[in-house]
This record gives sequence, C-alpha cells and structure tokens, in this order.
Amino acid sequence: MKERILRFKTVPRWAILLLDVLILAWSFTLSYFVAKQFNFHDVIRGHFFVYTGMYVGIALPVFFLMRIHTGLIRYSDTRDMLKIFSAMLINSAIYIAVAYLVLGPLLHIRDQQLGLVLLINFFIATSFLIMLRIAVKSIYFMLTRRMRDVDTVRVLIYGADQNAIMAKQALENSTESKFVIVGFIDTNRGKLNSYIERKRVYHVKDLAALKDKYAIDQMIFVKDHLGSRDKKVIVERCLRLGIKVLTVPPASEWVSGRLRIQQIKNLRIEDLLQRAPIKINNDKICDDLCGKRILITGAAGSIGSEIVRQVLRYEPQMLILCDQAESPMHEIQLEIEETFSSSNVVIAIADIRNLERMHQIFNDYRPELVYHAAAYKHVPMMERNPGEAVSTNVGGTKNVADLSVLFGVKKFVMISTDKAVNPTNVMGASKRIAEIYTQSLDAQQSVHLVDTAAGVTKQVKGTRFITTRFGNVLGSNGSVIPRFTAQIAKGGPLTVTHPEITRYFMTIPEAVQLVLEAGTMGKGGEIYVFDMGKPVKIVDLARKMIQLAGLKPEKDIEIVYTGLRSGEKLYEELLSDGEKVVPTHHDKIHIARVNPLNHESAKRLVYELIALNERKNSSGVVRKMKEIVPEFISKNSPFEALDTVG
Repeated sequence: MKERILRFKTVPRWAILLLDVLILAWSFTLSYFVAKQFNFHDVIRGHFFVYTGMYVGIALPVFFLMRIHTGLIRYSDTRDMLKIFSAMLINSAIYIAVAYLVLGPLLHIRDQQLGLVLLINFFIATSFLIMLRIAVKSIYFMLTRRMRDVDTVRVLIYGADQNAIMAKQALENSTESKFVIVGFIDTNRGKLNSYIERKRVYHVKDLAALKDKYAIDQMIFVKDHLGSRDKKVIVERCLRLGIKVLTVPPASEWVSGRLRIQQIKNLRIEDLLQRAPIKINNDKICDDLCGKRILITGAAGSIGSEIVRQVLRYEPQMLILCDQAESPMHEIQLEIEETFSSSNVVIAIADIRNLERMHQIFNDYRPELVYHAAAYKHVPMMERNPGEAVSTNVGGTKNVADLSVLFGVKKFVMISTDKAVNPTNVMGASKRIAEIYTQSLDAQQSVHLVDTAAGVTKQVKGTRFITTRFGNVLGSNGSVIPRFTAQIAKGGPLTVTHPEITRYFMTIPEAVQLVLEAGTMGKGGEIYVFDMGKPVKIVDLARKMIQLAGLKPEKDIEIVYTGLRSGEKLYEELLSDGEKVVPTHHDKIHIARVNPLNHESAKRLVYELIALNERKNSSGVVRKMKEIVPEFISKNSPFEALDTVG
C-alpha cells in the first residue's frame, strides 16, 4: 500500500474531464429539482432532459477549451480555483444565450425559472468542483507524508505578507519533508493574533513561549525579509533559543513556480552580517565605464571577478581580463558567456610580474581604465615568502602602473587593504609600498592645457592614480568563513587564533560597488577608505556559525584557540596615526589624507627593494621594507629581530 501511494501516477486527463462533467450534470439536475421544489410533474413537463442535455453539451467544450482538466489536482492552487469560477461564469452565460435565443424560438419552449436554476447550479457546481480538488490534494499529501520515513519538523515563518503565505503553502504541500507550520511571526502589531490560512500570527516576544509549548525546530525567512536590524534581532533570539534559521528564495526564484526542498537553505553568516544596500551614483559610474576599454588584473579572484560582473553591466566597449590562474579564468569565462554573451571580453592569461607580457597586453588593447586587483593576500604565507610578496605586490603593481602612464590610461584604481595601515606583516607592508609608489606617480603627472572642439581651454591631467582601502570581504577565497564552514562540516573543532581577535567585514558586492564609486569620484592621488561598520570578534563569528548549523558551541562543536599566526595582529585599522580622514559626498567613503612621497625618491626606494629581492636576501628585503614604511613593526614573526634598536 505504501509503495503504491508513493509511486502514485497521475489520473488520465480525460478521466478528470469526465468527472467534472458528471459533477456538472448532477449539480444541474439537483438545481433543477430545487428550483421546481421537487415537483416531478413540473420537472417532466418543463423539458428537463432537453435542458440538462444542452447544459452538458455546452459545458464539455467550455471546460475542455479552458483546460480545467489539465492541472494536477494535488497541486491545485488559487489560480486553478479562479479558472473554475471563470469557466462556470462563461458556461452559464453561453447557456442563457442559447436557451433564450436559439432553443426557445426553435422548439417553442421557455422556462421562466431557468435563471434561478442556473444561479443555484453555479454555487453548487463551483463548490463541488473546488471541494473535489481540495479533498484530493489534502488526502494525497496526508497519505504521502505519513508513508514517508522523515521526521516531523515544526516551523514558524517570519512575516505575514504574500511571500510568507506562498512559502507556507509550498512547505505544506511538500512531499519531501514533514513540515508542520505552527504559525507566523511578525512585528506589525496590526496583524498580531489574526489568522492567515488558519495559522495564527504571533509577536516576536512569543518566541520563547512557542518554543516551550510547540517544540519549535526551525524559523523560516523568505530572503526578501532579511537585512533590517529588527530581523537580525529576531535571528539572534532564535539562535539563543536553539531554533534553527532557514531561508527560502522569494517566489519569483522558485523553479517552475514551485518551491523545491533543495532551495531551502541554512541561513548563512553572510546574510546575518549583511548591511543595508549601498546607494551608488549609477549615472556617473556609467559615464566612466560605458563604451570604454577596461583592464582588470586579478580578474579570477574574489574581488576581481566581482568587478568583472559589475563592470559588464555598464556595457564597456572592451573588457580585458588578466590573471595567471588558468582554471578560475576558465570558470569566469564560462559565466560571462552564459550571462553576458554579447559583451566584448578578452581573456589574457598573464603574470603581472612579467613586464614584457603586460606590455604586449597594453599595446594590443590600449585600455583606458585599469582596475588593479592582482595581489598576494594571505598574511602567514607571505611572512614565510617575503620575496614573492615584494615581487607581485610591489614589482607587479609597479609594472602595471608604469605601463598605465606609458600608454595614457586615464584612470588607475588600485585595490589595497586595511593591513597596509601600521603594518605588522610583510603582506601589509608590500601593499603600503604599492600605495606609496602609485601615489607618487600621480603626484608627478603633469597637468597640461588642451583646446576642446568648442574652443574652450581646459586642464587635463595624465593618468590618475586612485587607491581604495578596505578590510576583509565575506566569503572570499581562503577567508575565515569558508574555513569555518568546512570545519563545521567535519564536526569541528573550529580553530580561532585568539579570543580577542577582531576583523572588519564587508560583502564582496558592496566592496566592489564602493570601488566603482570611489574610482568615479577620484581626481587622482586619493586613498579612499570605506566605512566597514563595526569590527566583529572572530570567536563570536565562530559561535554564530555553529548555531546557524543547528548545533551548540562547545557542546556539539569545540572552539580551539591556536595562537596568533605569523604577522597577525589582534585589531585591524583603516587609518594610521598620521593620516587624517576627509568626508566625501558618499557617507560610506572617506579620503585618508597622506603626504605623497616624491616620485624620484619612491622610484629609487622601490628599485633598491626589487634589486635586493633579486638577490634572494629575505632579511635584507624586509629591512628595506621597514625603511620605506617606518611604521612597519613585525609581530609574531621571525623578522621582529629587525625592529630591535641598536
């Protein structure tokens, strides 16, 4: 019996049409008898068989043409009910017209109570057709749920709008899991204690009581509901109560109009940390990017690939993607071909340290804008390989920057990091030296006068060098969140370097939005600092991720402290002690005012650093880096000895 129900095939469409017609015939008969008060003499004399036969003859093609019989009854919804309602209206209208305009004059028969018969029939037939579908649907899902070997899951749904209602209907109709919807949670006091589809709307304050009374397992959010501070407070409350938080996409993203169980996901820490959407000036960005030739280095990386996606929306004339990572570049190429098939995109496999290859790319494609995202970024790895950090982050940046000047690039936007501020590691110091060099290049770019077509003389500067500086991005390659996710999947433990370590976090899309905005507003020489919000304790991040997985920190999964890694510091900074911040028109973007180094001095120091690096002298290289960046004080590193005075 169980197997037969679970393997239940759909009923043939003709059988459903036949059943509908039988219901209509029965309903019309009953209505006729009711209208005649069950007076059989009046029924027979009133040409009952003629009227009934004509009704069935009209109803059959109407229901067939409106395809009432084609929908799967067990998936019937309000749209199917409306189709039945419409079919009954059309059927009744056609019947009245035929009865009075054709049948009456032709057979000389007329029934004064025919209108009453149709009115009674409309309500009876419509009710029974709808009840049939509701009954079949309810019985089918009740039986399949009972037969399936899955645990009952008691859930609350956040919100009481149309998206939440549709999610409730989809979950109740699921044959893949036994979801029992206990009710809705909302903060709108106007909806509290009301009922939606027989489910009560509760206030968030009732969460603890509901957990105790109904043993709530999960809270389900429609993704459209995430983002505001109130909802994050509710999520925090759920986590404290041991209620697992899940998300479902809005109805517009459901597959073929139906929610699949695979689309129900655990709430990610990225969703919880996400802030309100950033507003950017799309018109100005479009003026900067539309119809331009744009080069993106590090295009296969986390930030670089997102720059690619966002820049392509502005329809550049040509987008040149440069990276040395072959497989990730292949992936981004496939994504572009699928999403931006008409765009003019050039894939250039190249290492920014190779000056000849980079010269060839600049010479072949003549970019007008450069977004420089290529860099080595992992602190402990660069601490063990300072030569590679210098070779790529300093030497590679110098190559791209010098070529930008040589080939007349209008704007060069460099992606830097908060680790360049008061650096305690080789990676951060290498990025600060790259900042110093590009700033010095901007300062030495001459301003000259040109006559426009309108006869107006204006000042034109050479390549404008702009730096953007921000902290960690959520979910980037090799970052803490993917590492914690993998550790949770293995059952732990989660490794945190220090109980007090904090970091700033920003989503990849919002970081890139700010990069594009800063690049647009930059006049040259600025270091733009992004508002990263409040720093987050990494151990708190670890605890929340464990809770989001439906587990308990220290009980189900242990958190282990491993000690600060080489070059790592407890607190990141976005400004050094000597830097002043200046606001811009965008409340999330500020300018760090630093005095740029003379270009000749910067060039000499960088050449000396690169020459030392070619001799493979790590200590000499780091010592030179400390000379160029006096605030570079090593921490948890073998290079601390170089900071010893005397």
